[in-house]
Amino acid sequence: MTSAALLFADGVKLHQAGRLADAEQIYHRILATLPDHFDCLHLLGLIFLQRGHHAQAVEQIDTALKRQPDNIFALNNRGIALKELKRLDEALASYDRALAVRPDYAEALSNRGNTLRLLQRFDDALASYDCAIAARPDYVEALLNRGNTLKDLQRYDDALASYARVLAVDPNAAQAHANRGSVLHELKRFDEALASCDRALAIRADIAELHAIRGNVLYSLQRCEQALVSYDRALALRPAMAEVHYNRGNALDELRRFDEALASYDRALALRPDYAEAHYNRGNALHVLKRFDEALADYDRALALRPDYAEVAANCGATLHDLKRYDEALASYGRAQALRPDFADAHYNEAMCRLLLGDFERGWQKHEWRWQTAQLKNAKRDVPQPLWLGSDAIRGKTIFLHAGQGLGDTIQFCRYAPLVVQRGAHVILEVQKPLQELMSTLPSAMQIVSKGDPLPAFDLHCPLLSLPLALATRLETIPSAMPYLFARESKTRVWRERLRKHAKLRVGVVWAGNPRKELPGANRIDGQRSIAFDQLAPLFQLTGCDFYSLQKGDDAVRQLRTSSFRHAVTDWTDELHDFSDTAALIEKLDLVVSVDTSVAHLAGALGKPFWLLNRYNTCWRWLADRDDSPWYPTARLFRQDATRKWDPVIARVAAALHDHVRGLRTSQ
Repeated sequence: MTSAALLFADGVKLHQAGRLADAEQIYHRILATLPDHFDCLHLLGLIFLQRGHHAQAVEQIDTALKRQPDNIFALNNRGIALKELKRLDEALASYDRALAVRPDYAEALSNRGNTLRLLQRFDDALASYDCAIAARPDYVEALLNRGNTLKDLQRYDDALASYARVLAVDPNAAQAHANRGSVLHELKRFDEALASCDRALAIRADIAELHAIRGNVLYSLQRCEQALVSYDRALALRPAMAEVHYNRGNALDELRRFDEALASYDRALALRPDYAEAHYNRGNALHVLKRFDEALADYDRALALRPDYAEVAANCGATLHDLKRYDEALASYGRAQALRPDFADAHYNEAMCRLLLGDFERGWQKHEWRWQTAQLKNAKRDVPQPLWLGSDAIRGKTIFLHAGQGLGDTIQFCRYAPLVVQRGAHVILEVQKPLQELMSTLPSAMQIVSKGDPLPAFDLHCPLLSLPLALATRLETIPSAMPYLFARESKTRVWRERLRKHAKLRVGVVWAGNPRKELPGANRIDGQRSIAFDQLAPLFQLTGCDFYSLQKGDDAVRQLRTSSFRHAVTDWTDELHDFSDTAALIEKLDLVVSVDTSVAHLAGALGKPFWLLNRYNTCWRWLADRDDSPWYPTARLFRQDATRKWDPVIARVAAALHDHVRGLRTSQ
């Protein structure tokens, strides 16, 4: 063997050992005397490729190919470098040159598939992988990427089969376990997905992507704290993973750690300024933090990057709605619907806006989209009988009216049941168990059943909240004859006796709603409408009033019973077992002061005066910019101003209550 050959052999050994600088020196020494040495020219190009110097790699390999234009190994490596440079068509041409020389060259077939996948020519990529696997059935990389391409095509079962073939060849292929977990995640087989991720990490804990996939699975399992641990491990290994920063932000958002979520979205955007999804979710977090103008700016950026991003247009509408820029909100909802005509949330949000503005004609029609939203689709009643929405005659037929949402909704809309009876139908009214006895006081003959009880036979059905559409309710035709619910004498008698000696103005108070944790987003709404008990303190300093708690719910009641103001409020709520008991106590009070809860609706339905502590971005039912309610003539609304603070509202209520008491004294 010549000295050059021996020296080259030493260079190859050093190269294989990863000592690139030493190998490079040897290759250059050889080229100094043998400038046409193909292998040295090619391997120098490979060193550039291994160092990530892709443009130099292409230039160097091209120099080598001038000596051997048909060398399949050089053509393959040239294709890899061109792919990294995103010169994908040139990469394909390089692989094709190699395959023209050897059609069964598995590495070039597999790399060609990788490039076709980047070009989103998925079927062509699969064909290339299949040829590579035909040439080498145990080719793990080709089998793995074939599975990844099938995943891209959402052919999840086929992808799982491809990963299974990888694991049959190499049971310790960590990436195959992880990618299998990713596909199982897409199939919502979360426990299996987590097991696959854990298996992958038991084999290789030093691969950032594996931790990232595990974090995604844990996030879907709503184990957000654990997801954060996985995301942090991924980022410790590879800090520049924009998608992991983004997903970390989503987990922090779910944990309501919004400022931290913003920081994660910011890191994602620093790495990838064109990351539309990160702008979108950053906007959502800013919305929750009431930084509405900033939220709108992020939505605008997301839409500039992805003009077809319907979710952004819809949430932009929600932010504009909260800012009371209603015409702009409607335009945004319209844009979302134009982008995606079946976008239920955009239609439903439009309904809320139109109803808030008193546009009942279009509002009730759009309101029917609620059953297709993620929030309410599981609440839709699945019965075989036809839905009645007012077009068919119902005289002599039996119709099933059913509550589908909150207790307050049932109280507000049960007023329509007697109107259905007036049309000659036999009505079966199904309500939540705590309302059953109260509903039996409705002023028409009907059958009241509790949700979950066996149902009698019926011909038609209609949700309570669809009755305004069925009966063509307009703002001026709201059924507002009060009362339409009543307290039973047998129950009011107890409170009459107990309150006989209470000569001051009797005021019931409610300060918190029900978070309704079963509904997505409900906690955020409750956080806007509920207040802390101690915030009512200005009321308790008034003379001339006795205060009575009407508040249920363990957390809220605990606030009362541990407060320094607890002696200012009489608490008999342990004796209120259902709404008929609460109605009896309210009947013997003079006034109810309440946040937006079912008790406020109950007071209104009983015809009792109630003062509503109303949030700035009010619920649609209280209408825009009104301090009265066509739904309840006895209501008086005290709204937050643009600061969205409760203290000014309570100060106004305290002043109004003071004036009310003074007026009563004057009139006596």
